[in-house]
Amino acid sequence: MRKLGRAEADELALKIYKLTETFPKEELFGLTSQLRRAALSIPTNIVEGYGRKSKREFAQFINIALGSLAETEYLLDFSKRLNYPKHDISEIEKLIEEVGKLLWSFYRSLR
Repeated sequence: MRKLGRAEADELALKIYKLTETFPKEELFGLTSQLRRAALSIPTNIVEGYGRKSKREFAQFINIALGSLAETEYLLDFSKRLNYPKHDISEIEKLIEEVGKLLWSFYRSLR
């Protein structure tokens, strides 16, 4: 599954989980939870799609992963505007871009 971006998406989800550990406690059931769910949805949809029987179904799950990636990117940007990240997140932002390129490329190959 390397070409699918699963490993990179998994790394992104892990980095988001670690980043949100520093978010304010009052955000635990708000922004922290939403950002974690969106980020974890990316690799889980790749894996679930991989287990499907048809390319069409697989493409549908990659499309959902792309939507979750967009949500993750927005929520991360929103958290930056609230000054929640306590350290540089440029590595996470680059990873979002990389995962997006991998997923779009793979999605196009399935269509």
